[in-house]
Amino acid sequence: MNMMSLSPSEQGAPGGFRVDVSRGQRIGRVSSEWFVRPDDERFLSLQDLHAAVRGRAEHARARTVESRAIRVEANRENSERLALTVPGRDEPVAPTHWSFGQLCTLVRAPTSYLRRLPAALSAVNLQHGLLSHRAELVKTLEADDGRVELRALTGPDYGRIWDHELVATVMKIVGNGTGDTRWKVPGVLDWSTMTHNPLVEVTKDTTTLYASDRDVFLFLVDDTNPIEAGRLRDGSPDLYFRGFYCWNSEVGSKRLGIASFYLRAVCMNRNLWGVENFEEITIRHSKFAAQRFAHEAAPALSNFASSSPAPFVAGIKAARERIVARTDEDRGSFLRRAGFSRSETSKIIKTVLGEENRKPESIFDFVQGITAIARGETHQDARLELEGKAKRLMERAF
Repeated sequence: MNMMSLSPSEQGAPGGFRVDVSRGQRIGRVSSEWFVRPDDERFLSLQDLHAAVRGRAEHARARTVESRAIRVEANRENSERLALTVPGRDEPVAPTHWSFGQLCTLVRAPTSYLRRLPAALSAVNLQHGLLSHRAELVKTLEADDGRVELRALTGPDYGRIWDHELVATVMKIVGNGTGDTRWKVPGVLDWSTMTHNPLVEVTKDTTTLYASDRDVFLFLVDDTNPIEAGRLRDGSPDLYFRGFYCWNSEVGSKRLGIASFYLRAVCMNRNLWGVENFEEITIRHSKFAAQRFAHEAAPALSNFASSSPAPFVAGIKAARERIVARTDEDRGSFLRRAGFSRSETSKIIKTVLGEENRKPESIFDFVQGITAIARGETHQDARLELEGKAKRLMERAF
């Protein structure tokens, strides 16, 4: 097994590395982010991304206040908007779209209904809810950047991890994300030649570094240093790249999360192809979230970014070499013991036969057949169930 970097010329593919994306999982999480982000949420470097999220944090103030002491009324200058008066601040605070929803949830009021009411009526309902709020204390996140806004309203034990803290942690490990280290914004798969070209200019169209007023998301790969983990049926190397993405919301719209994996290519729409060894850590913004981030998530990302791919390569090799079935009876028995029905068993065997021109024998063969079927599943639950079974089979090889 070759774990050395291979140049595109060594692969006989000018401008890229030949890859086989018919294997492994297809993951669309990054593509979903790429598709919905407007230009002002796209950044060309981690330095720019960090400056943006750090800047908004510097203008923000988190406080714990009594919910009964908050006053809600229609804005005197714009009667169609709400204004909140919170203890310790003289001027009114305007709720954002997100914090308005949090306020409604906090007092158990129907958000969509209150959004349709005139501001004055909505204020009356919310004020009643706050006066009846049994938890008594809430935590506010107020921003004063020319306009005073309520960015978030959460429970008093909300454990905030700032977006800039996540970005700064990533920067310590990978640099600026633009090629100053081996980690960078990914290149692009050329479908006509089935080559992944890592040398693509970072633009608003190609970047995978995002931040909005309520979250941050970033995706980076090490795609100039492919890892060879075995050979394909035609004798060419089966190449992988390391990759990870992470996300956070300092206002409570989502948990903090880090996902690491090996992948074979990234297409123009930022779908991840040929993914193997997908691992994910998520952290709720609970009371001890900051400690968990410091002691669990950040070290896990650092270890993945700096670790040797040898265990991954060894696992792929073991799965390829471990023969578990030589007859049709063996194949059926093996898959049924793994929890597959007779119809699923037949479909997996036919899929491998169609793609490899031979029936599955090794654990790796069966895993690739299962993940190929999973890629075609339209229902997420069914796809995740298949991918989970494939992962458990792969773990048997170790």
